[in-house]
Amino acid sequence: MNIAIIGIFLVGMILIGLFSMKKIKDTSSYFVADRNGSSTAVTGSLLATIMGGSSTIGIAGLGYSKGLVGAWWMLAGTIGMLILSLWLAKKVRNYAVFTLPEILEKQYGGNTTKFIASLLIATAWLGIIAGQIIAAGKILSVLFPEQLNLLMTMAASVFIIYTVLGGQYSILRTDFIQSIIIIAGLLTCLTISVSAAGGFAAMARKLPESYFSFPVSDAFGWTDLMTFLLFVGTSYLVGPDIYSRIFCAKSPEIAKKSIMLAAVAMIPIAFSIALIGITARVILPGIPAESAFPALIMNTIPAGLNGLAIAALLAAVMSSADTCLLTTSTIVAADVINPVFKSTINEKALLAITRIGVIVIGIISLLIALKLRGVIASLLLGYTVYTGGLVMPVLFGFYRKKLQLNALGVIAAIAGGGVMGLFLKLSGHNDLALLTFPVSAILLFAGSYAARLMGKK
Repeated sequence: MNIAIIGIFLVGMILIGLFSMKKIKDTSSYFVADRNGSSTAVTGSLLATIMGGSSTIGIAGLGYSKGLVGAWWMLAGTIGMLILSLWLAKKVRNYAVFTLPEILEKQYGGNTTKFIASLLIATAWLGIIAGQIIAAGKILSVLFPEQLNLLMTMAASVFIIYTVLGGQYSILRTDFIQSIIIIAGLLTCLTISVSAAGGFAAMARKLPESYFSFPVSDAFGWTDLMTFLLFVGTSYLVGPDIYSRIFCAKSPEIAKKSIMLAAVAMIPIAFSIALIGITARVILPGIPAESAFPALIMNTIPAGLNGLAIAALLAAVMSSADTCLLTTSTIVAADVINPVFKSTINEKALLAITRIGVIVIGIISLLIALKLRGVIASLLLGYTVYTGGLVMPVLFGFYRKKLQLNALGVIAAIAGGGVMGLFLKLSGHNDLALLTFPVSAILLFAGSYAARLMGKK
């Protein structure tokens, strides 16, 4: 029965892609769903996108290994989203562009700025998509043990197919349905698992006191919290996937409202997922942390219902993966390929290139996933490269004229911060990764000053 439920879910997602294909008239339809998203559609899509592999498998794994502090992975994003709603959402929507690199181009001018930003985002987001693919494989592996590579390939194939077919219309529709499935699955799993663990009082007796410490604990200190706030939180404040939702909103007001609603909803969801990880530690001690959520479902939820819960987890992962996949392909097609061959690429060709890009980027991400096999490790690699290079230029770009910033400073900040983040993560110097933010800011101002100085001479 469980296999039938998963099969129906996967086929249903592809059918939505086929149905959405009729709505695609041009690149505006494919990239931003004709900027016609209601607050309900945009909020639902945001929640589904945010509750991906990092926010389900990842947070439950952190809850399993560290306790309630695991909720900080999503709470850091909540803080970023609240700031985005109150400060930037309307400004971002008013740009009326397709991608985040286009915002940089409008802020600082010059195709070079957009080109370099696009390359950095594409590189970083390969790791983000790979993380979602790994999570999907680990979810399905509770039904089909020892078939992780095959399962990752199957899950990746499904979201690649429906994204290729219907673009942003597919994603908004599948995400809305997936958000409902996800929340229902979370509530079902939390209620049943807490009861199976004997209630909160029994859990507190069976686990070390640090498991219920907050905001920090013995296993999660202030440095860890700062890392989450900067690398995860700022990726929500300045994130191409989040911004793609803003671009789809009907108006700046709907964009602001949708971001706020999603941010508020994320708070109880974050603690619920961490608690699910904690109950798994009580009921199933000794299993791999990132297998806690799906293993708990299979061991505590009755047959039939557990298939629906697995489908909810899979929906969470795929709803993030499809957004990141389309966002990356759109950036590569519109901001890297199109400027180079603009004289020979028309609207129809650009749409075809974007669809081909979805397939190619999906395959590359799958290959990365087959190699890394760790959800949080893959996501943190992507977030570090991205935030180290792009957060400072975008945020300061809203005040470019007052701060006298220019394109040369942006190029230095993106290249220096991004490369430094990549080097520190790959070389194992994780504690030094926080330095990418001040380094990026210094390069931004120093490069801008050097350009002004050369201009005067």
